Amino acid sequence: MSNISEPFPSHAAVPARRVGGLGFWLFAGLIAVSVPIFWIGFVSLAKAWSTAEYSHGPLIPLISLYLFLRELRKMPEPAARIRDGWQGLAIMVGALALALLGNLMRVPDIVTYAFILWVSGVVFSIFGWARGRHHQLPVFHLVFMLPLPQILYWKLATFLQWVSSVIGVWLLSWSGVAVFLDGNVIDLGVYKLQVAEACSGLRYLFPILSFSYLFAILYRGPMWHKAVLLLSAAPLTVLMNSVRIAIIGWLVDRYGIGQAEGFLHFFEGWVIFLICVAILFGLAAFLQRHAPVPMPLSQAIDLDFQGFGSILMRVFSMRASVFLGLAFAVTALVSTLWVAMPDPSVRPPDREPLVAFPMQMESWTGTTARLDPEIEKVLGADDYLNAIYSAPNETEIVSFFVAYYTKQTEGQGIHSPEVCLPAGGWEVSNLRPMELDMTADGYGKFQANRAVIQKGLTRQLVIYWFEGRGERVANDFSAKLNVLVDSITKGRTDGALVRYVTPINVEESDAEAEARLLRMIRDTLKPLPRYVPF
Repeated sequence: MSNISEPFPSHAAVPARRVGGLGFWLFAGLIAVSVPIFWIGFVSLAKAWSTAEYSHGPLIPLISLYLFLRELRKMPEPAARIRDGWQGLAIMVGALALALLGNLMRVPDIVTYAFILWVSGVVFSIFGWARGRHHQLPVFHLVFMLPLPQILYWKLATFLQWVSSVIGVWLLSWSGVAVFLDGNVIDLGVYKLQVAEACSGLRYLFPILSFSYLFAILYRGPMWHKAVLLLSAAPLTVLMNSVRIAIIGWLVDRYGIGQAEGFLHFFEGWVIFLICVAILFGLAAFLQRHAPVPMPLSQAIDLDFQGFGSILMRVFSMRASVFLGLAFAVTALVSTLWVAMPDPSVRPPDREPLVAFPMQMESWTGTTARLDPEIEKVLGADDYLNAIYSAPNETEIVSFFVAYYTKQTEGQGIHSPEVCLPAGGWEVSNLRPMELDMTADGYGKFQANRAVIQKGLTRQLVIYWFEGRGERVANDFSAKLNVLVDSITKGRTDGALVRYVTPINVEESDAEAEARLLRMIRDTLKPLPRYVPF
């Protein structure tokens, strides 16, 4: 990550080239013909950038361009003839194949990561392998404009919520506030604060990571200084988010719940972001003060923009080359192939809405309830059932929940209870896979998840799995992988979370509660395929 300062071999003088020559038009054409194959990735980025977590996204390409121009300014023009561009073409072919696969699967995340790989290949094709290696830092910076895969996002968000909650409550207790942490619910006695995903720190983590990466590149100092600046971003963001939560808790404890809402909530978020940036600058100043050759921070951060205009004009007088021509031809071929292919859009099979699921089965009688609108929004399901069943011969009720998704590859997906339950204050214990043997009932054997959850003295037993497309899977990562495979082999990405919960009565054993759930599972598996196509 060090700045490139060593001189490159000088090249023979070349005559001035005409602005807008063949090289420029090949490059412009290369950008144009790449649009069809990467289109769903661009659309996905636009949607992600409209959210608070990734609202910094549009700035990332501009910052990468700035970093690229800085490097060009310090280097001579490329050689008149490039002989080592084959590696770049190979990278481009791999990126285009990955993008084609992502399009077939209808997974925009795969397409966007393939786009960055393709940009890397373009750089190598234009500059050659030896020179192109020195221009990869700006390309890698583009990663910060991409949203995380959903399954990683939710697991990271849940972890950051927990860390922020623990540290925030510790700070509140240290300040003399009587507080209790129940999962991610901060109990202040009269008031309770939910540490929602908006407070998890992700809103600051992604832009701060990008800023620290830029900061480390621009910083003039030893490599270990750069590493400290880069690696400090994540813990700094989580710590300052905990401070933010503690401040909100303190204000609520002193002045009421209104202090956690509206403008103050938003304003504190921006203040914390700016404080994180200021701390990074302070850390850089501290490192410089103890450097072997200290210098003022204004000199330690290279922010010189001089000469960028003339450097940018090089694009308009770009040389035509064999590798640039081949890059254009290969990209145009793959984009044309993709446009000419039949529409691979997945079409889920016909099904009945879950609202029509029977409320009378054997001895079970059920009632349904809608979820809170905020929970519905986070759930993002196309259809769901939230029902409570009871039976005269059963000592406790059974909660039956199904969340159905028609597509799981375009920004939608199932949220595992392993992620959601701790956010509601439930402690998950004894989570393990279990085999359900329903052979006698005609449903075969399949894997599910079994867990005991507890909040205070209340204990409940949970059994859940992921269902759809002829499969019942316990592991959430395996379920996601199966979706990707089935999107090509079966043309389907629909699926559902199926979950059963029952209280564990103080007078009964876990085995008795499990037997009650198994009876309910047997009775619901018969009608379920009409609502979750199997």
